Formats: sequence, C-alpha cells, structure tokens
Amino acid sequence: MEAPGDPSAAPHVRLVRLSPEALSALLESDLAIARAAVGVALTDYFVTPSMHWLWRLRLEQMATDPSSLPWLVRAGVDDATGAVVGHAGFHGPPDTRGMVEVGYSVDPLLRRRGYARAMLRALIDEAGSAPEVTTVRASIGPTNVASLATIAGFGFVQVGEQWDEEDGLELVFELRLGSV
Repeated sequence: MEAPGDPSAAPHVRLVRLSPEALSALLESDLAIARAAVGVALTDYFVTPSMHWLWRLRLEQMATDPSSLPWLVRAGVDDATGAVVGHAGFHGPPDTRGMVEVGYSVDPLLRRRGYARAMLRALIDEAGSAPEVTTVRASIGPTNVASLATIAGFGFVQVGEQWDEEDGLELVFELRLGSV
C-alpha cells in the first residue's frame, strides 16, 4: 500500500494534450472523435455533464490566446496499463512572476490509487522544465481532504487564502521550483 504523502510511491502517469478538436468533441459528447484527436482511449468521465464547463473554459482560453494551448488541459494516462485515469493541466501560461496554477481530477472509478499524486508530479516536472516558471500554485478548499493529502510531501507551503466565485474559500499553496 502506498504511504500517504510519499510522492515516490505513486504510479507513473504521462500527460497527453487535449487539442481544441478533442475538447469540441467532448462538448458534443462524441468520444470517438475526441479519442481519435488525442490518440488515447478517453473514458466516459470526459463527457459527463459536470466536465462541460471546463472544456468550454479551456476552448475559450485557446481561442483568445492560442499561445496558452501548451499549458492547458491533458489526459492522464497510466504508463503501466495505458488506461486514461483523469485529466490535469495548468490554469494558463505562467504569469509575470513565473507562476503557474495546477488543476487535476481523477476519474471517480479510479480514485485512491495514487493517480492524482502522479499527475501532480508530472505537472511539477513539466513546470520545472520551463525556464520561465519559478512557482507552482495549488488552490484547495479547506475541507477537500483528498486534495490536501495529494499535495502533501511535495513541499507546497500555504501562502494565503482566496475566495473563488465557484468554489468558495480556498487555501492557496505555492511550491518554489528547485525546492522539490
């Protein structure tokens, strides 16, 4: 069994970018087109109505700022099995101080297996490979025990709180790259 907060115990996940074509297909609940566009077997989780707001938001970001595309949403694929386990990405490109904010979600059928931690590790690694990124941020509701546990062991430090119109109170954590 995986030790809580031990990032090295997580499975390995690779991240596969979701193109505008794939996101448009997901909004239409057309898994066949989305799968063909991405090249991995996206699951029914990607076409649940609760995901449509995210796909719409990311498509709008891509249309407004095409340079944001490399930073946005990806499918998380378990390297050992090839199974798509969820999605992860950044909220956008780095800001003027070099900060990117992470977001990730695991298919409810696959939770509690270390996939969120593995996707977070992949995002941190990707951010660390971009010279313009100095800080990774995670904003988490204070009662979201699973997400708080996910960031444990990565070196995130709480730097404040914020109010999110959708999610309410969030605790803001940051990781200075080079400290992992």
